[in-house]
Amino acid sequence: MSFWRPSPVIRTKVLALIWRGPALLLGPVCDDRSILVGLRPLGGTIEFGETREEALRRELREELGCEASFDGPWHTIENIFVHGDATGHEYLFAINTALADPDLYTRKHVLYHDGSGRQIARWAKPDELPPGVNLYPSGLAAALSARLQPRPSI
Repeated sequence: MSFWRPSPVIRTKVLALIWRGPALLLGPVCDDRSILVGLRPLGGTIEFGETREEALRRELREELGCEASFDGPWHTIENIFVHGDATGHEYLFAINTALADPDLYTRKHVLYHDGSGRQIARWAKPDELPPGVNLYPSGLAAALSARLQPRPSI
């Protein structure tokens, strides 16, 4: 049996922050035993020659079969992590995203397609995840908290 391992090169990825009220649409992150250890926003790798906007639109068409629009600013996160016996390193761009299909917002669970097949995403409040379930990537929670902080007046 083969297990997913991070790429040995730095990857650049995009994440869709799809909100339904205070809840984000999040997909599963499992360990090698298929045990849920975390949740992460949908998205994927930026391909050579793509802008981050083009990459995220492509990823959402592939994963959800729908178009999307974005409401900046972009959040940038550097993520260095260990999965199994390998270290991964990625830069992620995350942005508030609106899906063109309003029906997706009415569902309790949303089926999507990623590189490993069909997955089930769910709506969850990032600050109220069950014990033992983390928000991935590391650093996303801090970026989300920063966006909620009041900005100083000038």
